[in-house]
Amino acid sequence: MRTTVKRLLPSAALVVAVICGNAWAQPTTAVSTGLGQAWPNAPDVSSSPRWHVYVFERDGIRFVQVNDLNGTVRGAFATVQGEFLALPIGKDSQYISTPQHQLDVSAQSPVEEVYKDSSIKVLLTPQINGKVQLNAVVLDCTGLDCSGGGRVN
Repeated sequence: MRTTVKRLLPSAALVVAVICGNAWAQPTTAVSTGLGQAWPNAPDVSSSPRWHVYVFERDGIRFVQVNDLNGTVRGAFATVQGEFLALPIGKDSQYISTPQHQLDVSAQSPVEEVYKDSSIKVLLTPQINGKVQLNAVVLDCTGLDCSGGGRVN
């Protein structure tokens, strides 16, 4: 009996290694879902410990959502190639400022950068009424695909 087990162990180890190797070699695609949710299935990409920022992408359109620490959705916008659209979701959706629809930013309020990538950045400005203004800013896109995809050939 011991001889049979000793012969089977190397074969069993080989089968396990092949199965695991195939599983490790399979490409994994991260799927981000949950736009508008308190705790979406997406990585938190915020540069601030006081806010959560989630980025979703579908059909070449990027969606950026900002939540507070309690998971309350404060606002979201869509962007593609330097164009922005404020989405009607979140507690502060009426306080979203984009290059296409700019709101006055109070100079007396501190501004905090909560997200930045190669083509946009997101700034938050607390308001005296307890709301938060979300400011979507396009960065210099000269020679860049403003959807964040990199350089244009």
